[in-house]
Parts: sequence; C-alpha cells; structure tokens
Amino acid sequence: MQPSYLTHRFHKLVAASGLAPVRLHDLRHGAATLALASGTELKVVQRTLGHAGIVLTADTYVSVLPRQYHDSAKATARLVLSAVRATNWEIGKTREMM
Repeated sequence: MQPSYLTHRFHKLVAASGLAPVRLHDLRHGAATLALASGTELKVVQRTLGHAGIVLTADTYVSVLPRQYHDSAKATARLVLSAVRATNWEIGKTREMM
C-alpha cells in the first residue's frame, strides 16, 4: 500500500468527520503521549516509534497531560504531609509552639 494513499484517505476521513484538521503524523504524537500517561515505560514507547535513542522520544513526542500535573501535585502533597506527620508536627504550628 502506498503511503500517499493512506495520507489521502486519512485527510478525507478527517474532513468527513467535521473535526478540527489533524495530520496523520499527529496521531503518532498522541499515541506516544497516551502510552506514557497510561504507564508505559519510555523505552517501550521509544522502541515502538522506532527511534534509535530515547532523547528524541522524550523531547519531541511526549507531552504532559493536565491530569499528570494534577496527579503529580497530589503525590507531592501526600509526601509532604506524610513527612510532617512522621515528625509529629501540627500543621500551622511552629516547632516552638509545640
């Protein structure tokens, strides 16, 4: 099958869908982002995309989804609160007040 046929067919399907224009190559970026967001190891994504090195995959094809920012902030807050509890500090009080 000719790559030009696939590209042409993809453009027709996108136009018929009524969605915003998207390139066939954009699906590659999306697939890499979703694979990483689902917990797939970066090395697996690199190999799936056929890259010789992991840096290209990480720098070019991977985006951070808003949910990942949220999950990271929650995990960081849990870590800080756990450390505070481990020292028996009360939140909002200084060491001298205890």
